[in-house]
Amino acid sequence: QVQLVESGGGLVQPGGSLRLSCAASGSIFSFFTMNWYRQAPGKQRELVATITSGGSPTYADSVKGRFTISRDNTKNTVYLQMNSLKPEDTDVYYCNAKHEFGRGDYWGQGTQVTVSS
Repeated sequence: QVQLVESGGGLVQPGGSLRLSCAASGSIFSFFTMNWYRQAPGKQRELVATITSGGSPTYADSVKGRFTISRDNTKNTVYLQMNSLKPEDTDVYYCNAKHEFGRGDYWGQGTQVTVSS
């Protein structure tokens, strides 16, 4: 079983920044699209950002221009740099690794991000 471990969540004031990290066990980044999702209680899980194995990023409209997804394949780690945070960004954030040839779909345990004054 592939392990994904998120870190970097916490409490931040509106307008502040956080950097989430997702470290994967082994060497799984080849041919994996990496995703960040978020989910608040009672709401559907939302795709926040995606980065393909080739490094092409995609963002939800709600975070475009504020968040940046990146990956370091040598470290088996994906990052989500979150700037200009808003209270509506408060959610549990989940890292996801999805094999581009259908050979696996893995999830981290989630990390809480709270944006509040």
